[in-house]
Amino acid sequence: MARRLFLLLLAVTVELSLSGTIVVAFGVNWGTEASHPLPPSKVVELLKSNGIAKVKLFDADPKVLRALSGSNIGVTVGIQNSMLKSLNASVKVAESWVHDNVTRYFNGGNRVRIEYVAVGDEPFLQSYGNQYRPFVIGAAMNIQNALAKASLANVVKVVVPSSFDSFLSESGRPSSGHFRADLNKTMIELLSFLTKHHSPFFVTISPFLSFHQNKNISLDFSLFKQTAQAHKDGRKTYRNSFDLSYDILVSALSTIGFSEVDIVVSKIGWPTDGAANATSPTAETFFKGLMGHLEKKTGSLPRPPVETYIESLLDEDQRNLSSGNFERHWGVFTFDGQAKYNFNFSHNPKKVGNAQNVQYLPPKWCVVNNNKDLSNASARALEACAVADCTSILPGGSCSGIRWPGNVSYAFNSLYQQNDHSAESCNFGGLGLITTVDPSEDNCRFSIQLDTSHSASQIPTFFQRWPLLIVPTVWTLLKL
Repeated sequence: MARRLFLLLLAVTVELSLSGTIVVAFGVNWGTEASHPLPPSKVVELLKSNGIAKVKLFDADPKVLRALSGSNIGVTVGIQNSMLKSLNASVKVAESWVHDNVTRYFNGGNRVRIEYVAVGDEPFLQSYGNQYRPFVIGAAMNIQNALAKASLANVVKVVVPSSFDSFLSESGRPSSGHFRADLNKTMIELLSFLTKHHSPFFVTISPFLSFHQNKNISLDFSLFKQTAQAHKDGRKTYRNSFDLSYDILVSALSTIGFSEVDIVVSKIGWPTDGAANATSPTAETFFKGLMGHLEKKTGSLPRPPVETYIESLLDEDQRNLSSGNFERHWGVFTFDGQAKYNFNFSHNPKKVGNAQNVQYLPPKWCVVNNNKDLSNASARALEACAVADCTSILPGGSCSGIRWPGNVSYAFNSLYQQNDHSAESCNFGGLGLITTVDPSEDNCRFSIQLDTSHSASQIPTFFQRWPLLIVPTVWTLLKL
C-alpha cells in the first residue's frame, strides 16, 4: 500500500495466510491545508495508482468529494471543530449538513462510497481545553439522527477522532492506562454512543511524539527495530512503541467498561522534515515496520486495529505549527505528489506511483541580490517567513545547514512561490532578484509551486502567520 511514497495508506486490504487468514485494512489521511493544493483529480489518480482504497478527509470539500465519485474508494468525511457548537444546538443544522455533504453523494451513478462521518478533528486535544468538548456528544447524536432520517444510518457510521493525549499512563506501563480525568465522563458518553450504533473508536497513536516527549522511548523502539531494548509490564513484554501506546489505550477502554469496542487508528505517521530524526529514510523504516508488524499480527496486541490511517498523503504548507515545525511535513508524498521514499502499499513489485502531468509555475526563483546592501536582508526575510513556509530552514529542517544569506534566499523564494511569481513579492525593498538558475543546495530544495488558478496572493504582513515562540528562532538563524 503506498502513500507518501510508499506513502500513506489510504487503505488497502491485505490478506495474509500465516497461522490463519487475517485482514489488515490501511488508509490514508488527505488534508488540504496547502497554499497550492494538488488538484483533487490528480490526488484521486495518485490514490488509485498506488492501490489505496480508503481515505480520511478533514472536511467535506465538494471539489474533493466530486473527484472521489465513482472511484470506489472508502471515504471518511470530516466535520470541522468550528461547526460542533451549531451542530450540537440544532437538529435542523445537522440535517442540512447531512443532506449537503452525505446524501447528495449517494444519488446517481457516480456515488461516493462514504463510510464514516468524523465529528470534529481531535476535539479532545488537551490544548483546546473546553473549547469544543461540551458540544461533541450532542453534535454526534444530531448527525446520527440526521443520517437515520435520510435512511443512511446502516451505511454510514458516526465517529469522533480522539487525540493521542486523550489517554495516558503516568508510570509508562500499559496496565495502568486510563483516560484523562477531565475526559472520563465524556468518554463514557461517547463510547456508550459508539457501542449503541456499532461504530468504532477513532484515535491517534503517535510513536513519533512519544519518542520526542518521553526520554524512556528510544528511536529503535519507535522504529520496530529488533535490537531495541524491550519494555516490560508484569508478564508482558513490549518490543515497540506502537504496541506500548496501543495497549495503554486498550487498558483505558477496559477501565471504563468498553473492552470490546473496535479500534481504528485514525492517524499515525512519521514526518520527514522540521525536527530531529524527521527524515525520509527514518519515515520509510517506520512505515515498513508498522505495516509488516500489523500484517503479521506479531507482538502483544490482544486485538489489532480494524483499520489504520497513515498521516498523511501530502505535505501541507499551511498547517498550524503549534505542535512543531514537522506539522507541515507528514506527507508520504511531497506537496506535488512525488514519493519521498520507496514503500509499496499493495505488495506489488512495481515502484510507488507519483502524480502524473503535474502543472508547475515557470522555472523561476527569487533570491537575495548579493550586489545590494544586505544589512536589512534578515528583517525582510523574517517578513517573508511571517506569511510563507520557512520550516525547512529551522533547526532540524532539511535546509537548516545553509547559512546566511542562503537562508534569506530560501525565505524570499518561499514567499515568491506562494504568490504565484508576482514581481512585487520578490521586491523586498530592492533586495530580491528573480533568477532562472536553480538555487537549491545539496538536500535543500528551493521549490517551484504548482500552477493553480485559484491561489490567493499574499503580500508580506509582519508576523502574520508564524507563532511568536518561533519568530526569535527565525530571527537568530537569519542573522547567521
